[in-house]
Amino acid sequence: MQAAFFRATGGPEVIEHGLVPRPVPAPGSVLVRVAATAVNHVDTFVRSGKYATELAFPQAAGRDLVGVVEETDPAGDPGFARGDAVWSNSMGFGGRPGAAARFAAVPRDRLYRLPDGVDPVQAAAVLHAGATAYLALHVHGDVQGGDTVFVGGAAGGVGSALLVQAVRAGARVVVSARATDLEYCRSLGASAAIDYASPDFAARLRGAVADASGGRGLDIHIETSGRHQLELAVDLLALRGRIIALSGLAATNQVPLGRLYTRDGSIRGFAISNATVAELAAAAGAVNELLEDGSLRARDVTVLPLSAAASAHASLESGTARGKLVLVPQ
Repeated sequence: MQAAFFRATGGPEVIEHGLVPRPVPAPGSVLVRVAATAVNHVDTFVRSGKYATELAFPQAAGRDLVGVVEETDPAGDPGFARGDAVWSNSMGFGGRPGAAARFAAVPRDRLYRLPDGVDPVQAAAVLHAGATAYLALHVHGDVQGGDTVFVGGAAGGVGSALLVQAVRAGARVVVSARATDLEYCRSLGASAAIDYASPDFAARLRGAVADASGGRGLDIHIETSGRHQLELAVDLLALRGRIIALSGLAATNQVPLGRLYTRDGSIRGFAISNATVAELAAAAGAVNELLEDGSLRARDVTVLPLSAAASAHASLESGTARGKLVLVPQ
């Protein structure tokens, strides 16, 4: 079968496109014919070696896939039938084969049904963002109705998924985005949307948080851009507020510890790669609900052939990628 794979970690140039043996599903796994696979920043971390994990070379790249069941579990698990539309978002690390291939043997407990009528490419574009947002808000942020939440970079893939799900949970959401995206964020339910490039950004954010929370402060602060302003974030926290750190692999910000501990505040690191099977399944349920009603969608998707995997990784790392990149096996 064709695949986009690498024989050693390194730059985008280590990715090859060619033929590798078609996988044979072991008991407890299902063979999926891949229709679409997304390219995420976390995929570049795995490929480069920045995120240390078990790999089996030649390692197919990618973790997110949408496809149809080709062969069911040889152990006889009746959960899936040939032809079922399915998806997974935890392949390509932890010793599991990658998603950027014509076929993938997916562990049964990491495979989920795709709702009827959902386009595979559109689904692949939002799986990572949707699951990340759910876990950040519900598992690590413990979001509650009536909370005040800040989402930095709310027009992006993860940011917009956070905004949609926080609003659905009953939170009041204050966001930052570029000026041209503010109306889009308001259309998704933001209580206030602020241009992050504004010279008076800090003052405007303080005012918006005070208005949204009745002066109490933020219950949850999430910045998706990787450019963290911890001094400001801690100042904005309500009593027992949480800062959820899910971006900024190379960040070395100093923590204003005195102000953090005196308000029972916390900073919680979160990487979706550490999520348990049960947590991923809970996230999958939420993602499927959002896919079914159309609430979770990508604004701009660029579809590329599987052979373009190396260039897709390069454009993502350089910041020149436009929209969400989705690879389609030919």
